[in-house]
Amino acid sequence: MSKQWVVISTKSVDKQAIKLSQNVLLMLHLLFEDLTNKGPALPDWPNYGKLHGKKNVDRRHCHLQKGKPTYVCCWEVIDKKRKVIEVYYAGTHEKAPY
Repeated sequence: MSKQWVVISTKSVDKQAIKLSQNVLLMLHLLFEDLTNKGPALPDWPNYGKLHGKKNVDRRHCHLQKGKPTYVCCWEVIDKKRKVIEVYYAGTHEKAPY
C-alpha cells in the first residue's frame, strides 16, 4: 500500500470548523479521511475542481453541503513528494477565497 497523505489544517479552518453544523462537520471529517487515503484529487466529491490562480500552486475545492448556504472546502498541495496537503478554508461559498 502506498504512503498516506499528511493533511494539516490552518488555524482559521480550526476556528471555522467550530461554527459548522454537525452534518457539515461530518462531511469535513470524511473529506479529511479521503484526502489522507486518496490524495488531493477527489473527483467523486460534489463540484470538485482545481482552482486557477497563481502559477505552480495546486489548489482545489469541493462542496461539503449544497443548498443555502452552500458549504465548501479548499485545500492546497504543499509538497507532492512528501505528500502534504493543507486545508485552508472550510465554510460558506459566499466567503470562499476564490
